[in-house]
Amino acid sequence: MTALPTPVTAIRNATLPDGSVVDVEIDGEIVSTVSPATGRAAAAGELDARGFLLLPAPAEPHAHLDKTRSWDSIRPPMGDLVLAIESWRAYAATMTADDVAARARRQVLAMLAHGTTAIRTHVDILLGDEPLRGVHGLLKVRDELRDLVDIEIVALPGPDIADGPIEAAIEAGVDTVGGAPHLAEDPIADLHRLLDIADKYGVDVDLHTDEDLAGGITLDAYAKRVTGDPRNFSAGHCVRLGTLDPAERDAVIGAVVDARIGIIANPITNLYLQGWEHPVATPRGLTAARALLDAGARFAAGADNVRDPFNPVGRSDALETASLLVTAGHLTLDEAYAAVSSGARDVLGLPPAGPVPGAAAELLAVRADSLAEAVGGASPERLVIHRGALVARSTLTVDLAEPGAAA
Repeated sequence: MTALPTPVTAIRNATLPDGSVVDVEIDGEIVSTVSPATGRAAAAGELDARGFLLLPAPAEPHAHLDKTRSWDSIRPPMGDLVLAIESWRAYAATMTADDVAARARRQVLAMLAHGTTAIRTHVDILLGDEPLRGVHGLLKVRDELRDLVDIEIVALPGPDIADGPIEAAIEAGVDTVGGAPHLAEDPIADLHRLLDIADKYGVDVDLHTDEDLAGGITLDAYAKRVTGDPRNFSAGHCVRLGTLDPAERDAVIGAVVDARIGIIANPITNLYLQGWEHPVATPRGLTAARALLDAGARFAAGADNVRDPFNPVGRSDALETASLLVTAGHLTLDEAYAAVSSGARDVLGLPPAGPVPGAAAELLAVRADSLAEAVGGASPERLVIHRGALVARSTLTVDLAEPGAAA
């Protein structure tokens, strides 16, 4: 096997979503030219992508790498956000930074193999004497894997976490302030507390926001507070936005667009967690994706939790998230894939990527001849390019019995 990462100077014979077959030239970390394929074979330093669909690489805008793959160790009760939080906190009290790093490392590499080259992960600020155990575990993984994937870390304090540990996390190297103010006794006060800390350090903000079907709304107050601020602001979940009446929904969305807050849907986790109390006509646990897109909002989607108390399943594959946006969110295939790639990069504040001259050479080639086949079939055969270098290659071997062979 060729050692990776391996710099790539060109990708030959790749199919684009519009059906054209192209050669893509790469200059360092940037796509330099895209032209009709000549049909020639790949030379040294080049890749032959014949039979592959070439796409912008996915970016994951909302992960929880400190929690990932802990389901089997915890075996929590299913379908209750509050009980999920309680069971996670009980487990977190026993874990070490090395435990966090081991699970996170495994998860990041699985995501990379599927094509994700940028990840924003939240990390809990914990109660007790060592509140930054998760932080230190993820900082270690970010440093170890910096040549393979870009990782941004968001401090995630509960409403019962004091300001000191949050500030200590930022000083330790966490990039962004997060939190879940809708869970606080006074959600608006906690919202402003978190924004005040972000203001103090001049960092970006990504909040868990209104993650329920029938609670209050904090998204409009968030938008009002940050309108005109040039930093990058985002809000994850926003499930309540999807259940508001159209007039109230559209007013909140208008404020979000004015504030340029990026909205991050998390279909797999919110479809799992929300609606258990409605055994008939169970509502979708999704934000108002169609209305947000129609209004021109910055919009992304992520997998959120993977195999932890908040979601027992997940394939670590952005194509799974895109598929759920089509089936549950009623987005088009193009819109769904954009939400996990170009839209996600925009919400993360990353430069545009994909097979376009001048774009970052963050690319995914998946065995398919159309976007429908790529999203629907999610072939495991993939080539993953990060910063102009091949960082993952997955191949598949299938042995099938011949019809009638047993007769």
